[in-house]
Order: sequence, then structure tokens, then C-alpha cells
Amino acid sequence: QVQLVESGGGLVQAGGSLRLSCAASGRTFSTYAMGWFRQAPGKEREFVAGISRSGGSTSYADSVKGRFTISRDNAKNTVYLQMNSLKPEDTAAYYCAADYAYWAGTSHTSYDYWGLGTQVTVSS
Repeated sequence: QVQLVESGGGLVQAGGSLRLSCAASGRTFSTYAMGWFRQAPGKEREFVAGISRSGGSTSYADSVKGRFTISRDNAKNTVYLQMNSLKPEDTAAYYCAADYAYWAGTSHTSYDYWGLGTQVTVSS
């Protein structure tokens, strides 16, 4: 089992940047594929970015491609989401997720463990 705690959310103006972090504890972090999802009020949870257990493979939603970067540091048991050129439509609660697999994909149903989320608000 793994426990996940997100941090780094906040209020930022459009065009600004934030870096989210997700600290993992419990079972060996490097055995988990990781993902970031987000959920805005009244909307379904959506995939943002994913990374394989080694960090060698990544995937992004089309809406964030070229603006967001997912990375991981297995020595620090942490996965990051660097968010640049933020837009008001990026406003949401952002969740970190883990799956005991090499690669978990883009569906939230593939992930077994979730953090409690961190709020990102982008003002226009």
C-alpha cells in the first residue's frame, strides 16, 4: 500500500506557473506508475498526465500538452507536475494517483491509490 500527499496548489494569475508535488510513503515508490488527475466543480475527474515507474514514459492530456510536465524522483519518493502558461480553465482540484504497475494509462479506474488533492485556482 502507498499513501500520497499533494502540495503546491494555490492561486495564480493566468500565464503564471505552479509546481505540484506528491509525496509517497509506504511501499517502494519505484514500483508504482503515477498519474495526475483534476476535477473541476460539476465536472468529471479527468486525466492530466501520467508517468511510468521508471520515469521513461510519459503521457499528457491534449489540453495540457506543451504546458505541463510530469516528472518523478524515485530517490525522494516524489512525483511532480510543473504547470506553465496556466489558464483559467486549469482551475480544479488536482489529485495524485498511483498504480502498482509499470504503466497505468489515462483512466482513473486503473489507479488504486489516491491523495486528497490540492486546489489550483487560476484567475483571469
